[in-house]
Amino acid sequence: MPSIEIKIEKLIYGGDGLAHHDGATVFVPFVMSDERVLVEPIEQKKKFVRARVNQLIEASPNRTPPRCKHFGVCGGCNYQHIPYDSQLPIKTEILRETLRRIGHVDWQGEITTHASPPWGYRNRAQWKVRPIPDASTGSSASESSRLAIGYFRANSTALCPIEDCAILSPPLLQAFHALREGLASGAFPRQLREVEVFAAPGEGSNSPLLLTATFAGFPSRIGEHAGKIRATVPGLESVLLHDPGHERMELLGPGFIEYRVNNVAYRVGHFSFFQVNDFLVQSLVDESVGREDHGRIAFDLYAGVGLFSVPLAERFERVVAVEANPAAARDLTTNTRANGAIEVRASDVEEFLARCKESPELVVLDPPRAGLSPGAAERLAHLAPQRMNYVSCEPPTLARDLAALQKLGYEISAIHLFDLFPQTFHMEVVVRLTRHQ
Repeated sequence: MPSIEIKIEKLIYGGDGLAHHDGATVFVPFVMSDERVLVEPIEQKKKFVRARVNQLIEASPNRTPPRCKHFGVCGGCNYQHIPYDSQLPIKTEILRETLRRIGHVDWQGEITTHASPPWGYRNRAQWKVRPIPDASTGSSASESSRLAIGYFRANSTALCPIEDCAILSPPLLQAFHALREGLASGAFPRQLREVEVFAAPGEGSNSPLLLTATFAGFPSRIGEHAGKIRATVPGLESVLLHDPGHERMELLGPGFIEYRVNNVAYRVGHFSFFQVNDFLVQSLVDESVGREDHGRIAFDLYAGVGLFSVPLAERFERVVAVEANPAAARDLTTNTRANGAIEVRASDVEEFLARCKESPELVVLDPPRAGLSPGAAERLAHLAPQRMNYVSCEPPTLARDLAALQKLGYEISAIHLFDLFPQTFHMEVVVRLTRHQ
């Protein structure tokens, strides 16, 4: 396909810039608004083109050199070429347009933004591990004993080996370097395919770490490998080796670490979700549970380990926390056991709502990326809570759900955008809704 010259009109959700050429919409990553670029189409349909930049003809005066040498190849970051003080305004407009375009939610009010330190913020990462050719011997990847670690390339399942990652928190970066050195020395088995590490707040090796290693078939003497990983990475409190293909696990340690938020210690296990930005967790909790909300009954739906349930119990006589994931529900039960105001329901949210007869004053809901399950919005509206606080990490499904809730009698009273993921297109949004009187 021949190269084409385009002018970028705007950035859209997903990290791409948008332009038009000969009646087709063109999507291209790693650009800025108003830039003129020569792009090479890599996928072409009748109405749209996906392309990559061949040449910056007229660069934005605000363009900045990326901090990471892997930027543009690694699929982790999208915005390192954009100064951080410009990233939040861009995300704000993308959020506003996504709500309008997908949900016909025309919010003209303020979107309150919450900035993060632009680097060193991430407390959880998943690194892919793959065999790669050994340059010193000329052997193929299948023959080589060398394993490399990194992230997938953008829009690919091919490995991008990395040497550093500037968005990782210091303890996580220390763990990455230890793993990289261990892999380079041949300390780990070739069946290793992924390593996930979660770090609780702390300083360097004093930060408690939770590590989950995924294998494509367990090697022999798996317990020895667990011990070797623990000896390699400073600060590991719990190590879980997992072979999903054969449903096998090997645990070394308690199976969880504790993460403190506002003097509350939350148990977080190997398969439980927790927010990834150390710096914004507390403010996210404050806005999600509502600083002024109080009353008799509150629901915490998709409750996870109870990050919102515990502070809700300070303001409400009863809190019903609902979580379907068995691992997270176990942590939730442990984290709320001492609080008699919190009732844990290990249940699918829609099934819980179908059985529920109570009418809470407040519902806090933090669904997965897919948003509310079919029927959940109608069941929520049938319970008629006066207020709902919707926490979302996926604006397109948020827009769809807000449109449904507005039709069911709710109106938006405030929107907060939390930049939990600087240098990427991702965002966390809290929308407060109030029922029509």
